[in-house]
Amino acid sequence: MVEIQEMTDTSVFGQIAEHQHEQVVFCHDHETGLRAIIGIHNTVLGPALGGTRMWHYASDMEALNDVLRLSRGMTYKAAISGLNLGGGKAVIIGDQTMKTEALLRKFGRFVKNLNGKYITAEDVNMTTKDMEYIRMETKHVAGLPESMGGSGDPSPVTAFGTYMGMKAAAKKAFGSDSLAGKRIAVQGVGHVGTYLLEYLQKEGAQLVVTDYYEDRALEAAARFGARAVGLDEIYDQEVDIYSPCALGATINDNTIDRLKCRVIAGCANNQLKSENVHGPALVERGIVYAPDFLINAGGLINVYSEVVGGSRQTALTQTEKIYDYTTQVLNKAEQEQSHPQAAAIRQAEERIASLGKVKSTY
Repeated sequence: MVEIQEMTDTSVFGQIAEHQHEQVVFCHDHETGLRAIIGIHNTVLGPALGGTRMWHYASDMEALNDVLRLSRGMTYKAAISGLNLGGGKAVIIGDQTMKTEALLRKFGRFVKNLNGKYITAEDVNMTTKDMEYIRMETKHVAGLPESMGGSGDPSPVTAFGTYMGMKAAAKKAFGSDSLAGKRIAVQGVGHVGTYLLEYLQKEGAQLVVTDYYEDRALEAAARFGARAVGLDEIYDQEVDIYSPCALGATINDNTIDRLKCRVIAGCANNQLKSENVHGPALVERGIVYAPDFLINAGGLINVYSEVVGGSRQTALTQTEKIYDYTTQVLNKAEQEQSHPQAAAIRQAEERIASLGKVKSTY
């Protein structure tokens, strides 16, 4: 579920410069075993908000690469969604057996020391209970349980936004946004993928599923009347829509020629292994690509609603606009003879540049 990519510069400051980050914080505590990295990409629009994930990385450089790419994506996600937020992300290095109250609260102290420049939330291998521990040390936490006045699990809202983006992309590719009868391959049936399957089943789509955990794929297949296939088999399916909802970089040199779809729309982050290579390649193949950071923004919108005192309904109303945003980006890419990911990044950067004239960093 982690998006490890190739690094063009393997030095620490080389990577930071490549992704144009404002600040990167390395957190270490001998007593609790905490090793974490907080990446703050851009705070022109507001404080950097992004979840913390826990993962057993093969190396510290892989962890750094992951947090830099993810925090950059959060900047664009917030900007293109019209939110007054910057982009940030954090990773805790290690597996879940290392997770303790003391480790999480120590991480909370590091977040507190940033004085609101970074707001954390739940991400991969983290729970709302973990956020409660972090909240004991800092107020700069979102995604808290509803029992504590938080917005709760963001997965349903992320899935709703992905569904809206998928429908907009389908309208571009097929002339109708109806997904009834459409063959859709969903790669990854975790929390968000499962909620997405609920929407797709209700609309009458024909579903193919896969997951790293075979039992989870089989369970989803039984529940939603889908067909389960192996991890690598998903790329060879004769489908209308391919929906990557787990791994990053699944659109790469090894898979792109195997895809037999007209639309790609999923909730995974960093789906294109190389934006400048595989974005144009999809256009050449006649595949409509719904930019990942645009259509998976529902979770961020949900957490933002918590920060500004909104409700779940407020978040859903804002998330529904992803349909219109996706349509605008796809039309923009066509008019500019570009590819959707590039068009979406330009649109996000234009908003940041425009508001940067009246704001400095947070």
